[in-house]
This record gives sequence, C-alpha cells and structure tokens, in this order.
Amino acid sequence: MKLDAVKWGGALLLMLCLMAGSAWAAWEWQANAYGQQIAEQKVAHQTALNDVANANSVLILAEQNKRFALEQWLAASDQAHYRALTDAKTNQDRLRDRIATADLRLSVLLDATPATGSDGMQATTSSGGVVYGAHRAQLDPAHAQRIIGITSDGDQGLIALQACQAYAKEVSGKK
Repeated sequence: MKLDAVKWGGALLLMLCLMAGSAWAAWEWQANAYGQQIAEQKVAHQTALNDVANANSVLILAEQNKRFALEQWLAASDQAHYRALTDAKTNQDRLRDRIATADLRLSVLLDATPATGSDGMQATTSSGGVVYGAHRAQLDPAHAQRIIGITSDGDQGLIALQACQAYAKEVSGKK
C-alpha cells in the first residue's frame, strides 16, 4: 500500500508541477500578449498626441502670421495717419504765418441783394472799380487766426475719422 501511495503521490506531485508549469506558461503568454497590446496602444496614443501637437503648431503659426500682418498694417496705417496729420498741421501753420504777415487776407462774401428785391442784381457798381461782383469784407487777422484754428481742428478730426474708417474696413474685411 505504501508503494501505491508513493506512486499516487508522485503522480499527484507531477500533475501539480505540470499544472503549475502550464499556468505559468499561460500567464507569461497572456502577459506578453497584453504587453504587446499596451505597447501598440501607447504608440498609437503617442502618434495621436504628436498629430494634435503638430496641428496646434500649424494653427499657432498661422495665428502668429496673421497677428504679424495686422501689426505691420497697423504700423503702416499709423504712419500714414501721422503723415496726414503732420501735413495738415504744416499747411495750417503756413496759412497762419501768411495771415500773420499780411501776405494773405481772409475775406467774407457780403449779401449784395437790396431789401427791395431785384433778383440778386446789383444796382450800381462800386466806386473803386468797374467790375460787377459780390461785395467782400476783409476779416481782422486775429479773427482769421481763430477761424484757421477751428478749421485745423476740423481737419484733424476728419483725418482721424478717415483712419478709423480705414481700420474698421480692414478689420471687417478680414473676417
């Protein structure tokens, strides 16, 4: 009986060793298969991340190029606006100087129609000349200077308005 028990015990031990060996082999095979799947997933995930990063880089570069172009346009627009303002100021200063030195006199047109109404025709010529024309009165140089100042402010406002309109047109045209 003892011999039988030893045979069965040895067989049982051999079976247990074979089962453990096959379990270990199955475990290793399964771990290897899962490891390969995980590695493939990691590679696919890294590839997807690289693709997203490259796409973002392209978008960032495109936006940077747009910003650079807009900055260049704004700089050119500012230079043109400054040049227009400077030219207008120079012209106004020259006009003021000419008025101050009596090189130029401002005058206003007077209403020449008589109160009786003769369809705007002048009844007689002035004693200083033979030309039929509108009567004019010269302005005092101080008043002329103030008028030039007012027109200068108006010119600057118009130049600023043109710059704003150009900017709005450019910005709305890009969208």
